[in-house]
Amino acid sequence: MAPKAEAASRPVTVPAWKALPSFLRDAHQSLVDTGNASGGEVVRLGLGVSSPYLVTNPDHVRQVLQDRSANYPRGDDTALWRSVRKLVGDGILAEGDSWLASRRILAPLFRRGRIDALVAPMAEAIEGATGRLDEAAATGSVVDIGTELSRLVCAAIMRAFFDSRVSVDDALRIMAAQEAIVTSMAPRLLAPFAPWWIPMPGDRRFHRSVQTIDNILLPVLRAAVREPGDGDDVLSTLARAQRDGQPLSERQMRDDLVSMVAVTTETSYVVLTWLWPVLANHPAVADRLYAEVDEVVGAGPVRAEHLSQLTYTQMVLDELLRLYPAGWIVPRRAMASDLLGGVRIEQGATVIVSPYATQRMTAYWGTTAESFDPERFAPGSAEADKSRRHAYFPFGLGMHRCLGEHLFNVEALLIVATLVSKYRFALTDPTVPAPRVAASLRPRQRVELTLSHREHSVASRSR
Repeated sequence: MAPKAEAASRPVTVPAWKALPSFLRDAHQSLVDTGNASGGEVVRLGLGVSSPYLVTNPDHVRQVLQDRSANYPRGDDTALWRSVRKLVGDGILAEGDSWLASRRILAPLFRRGRIDALVAPMAEAIEGATGRLDEAAATGSVVDIGTELSRLVCAAIMRAFFDSRVSVDDALRIMAAQEAIVTSMAPRLLAPFAPWWIPMPGDRRFHRSVQTIDNILLPVLRAAVREPGDGDDVLSTLARAQRDGQPLSERQMRDDLVSMVAVTTETSYVVLTWLWPVLANHPAVADRLYAEVDEVVGAGPVRAEHLSQLTYTQMVLDELLRLYPAGWIVPRRAMASDLLGGVRIEQGATVIVSPYATQRMTAYWGTTAESFDPERFAPGSAEADKSRRHAYFPFGLGMHRCLGEHLFNVEALLIVATLVSKYRFALTDPTVPAPRVAASLRPRQRVELTLSHREHSVASRSR
């Protein structure tokens, strides 16, 4: 007689006639609705030729991404990771030995102490990159805040991580190419089992954009190999690195370099783009945010010692990451059969984890789960306890948890505090946009706004 622990139940199944139209109509909300309807049970989704398992319960998520992660690799045969591998190859976004070797080389660049030591140059770079916004505020011009945020992020990251070897203009071209890549992947995300030899809309744009990135970065990489220097920037680190006693090949360096550009730029500007329509729809949150920045930073500039005092600003960012995680969907492939939440997961099955879904479910966040409320993350609050943190994983879990988590928190605080200390914002359309299907969580349309310079009524502590 089999042990009781081995018993498996049949999963809740959403048939294709119901799951597929819902997913195609609104992929993001369909995952939330399915999670809520199941109460966190493992669900099998009928999506035409594929039937992945949706895993939303925090305990099950932890098993997939952390406790049993060896059994649930990213899997090159899932649509998302096939596309990612075509961009970044075998490096820190890969699996196995390649991933481990890259992580050992690059992880020291993300040490908390190193990031904290870079706050001053990052703050200076962000402040210096606001010139275009000053002009727009003076003239009342409409700006695309996503584009302007990408400029601020590039200014900070190219200074801190690339020793200014990549110009801000070239970095912006790379980010534009990344935007084309992650949005061109949408047809394959919606048709995950379509083989690569079948042409899909967006494929040509994808390949052109990958080539654009290579055309910018490969000459810079080759120059760094000729003169690696002794700095701890990304290019010098890769140029000096070895694997198995041998220098890295150009392909290995290229893959890690492309990955690092994406890791250090993508999350910050994508997540922060959502902030402004959210603030427009939550004036009490905006007022409190402005009041804290006035009290701590005043007229600016932002300094390292200000960051630990921006507690409410950090709460706002935490809540922003809860509702708008950049990595909204995380597919995994079961290497061997497993029992998850009492459901038998067969070998080779696709398992979908979604921070977007779990972080909006009423079972874990209450009836106001889809409302924006920074008080959830107030120090000592009931919703900031351990059980809630298990349902909060915008940077992933386990060995593949994003290296850039602390970098995001520092950079986002610097950017938000700088912008709030200098400007007021009025959105052209104050509606919070719906997300679009892409590799990362982007608004369906541009977020446009006008700015005005602030006249401070409180003295800056920095004076």
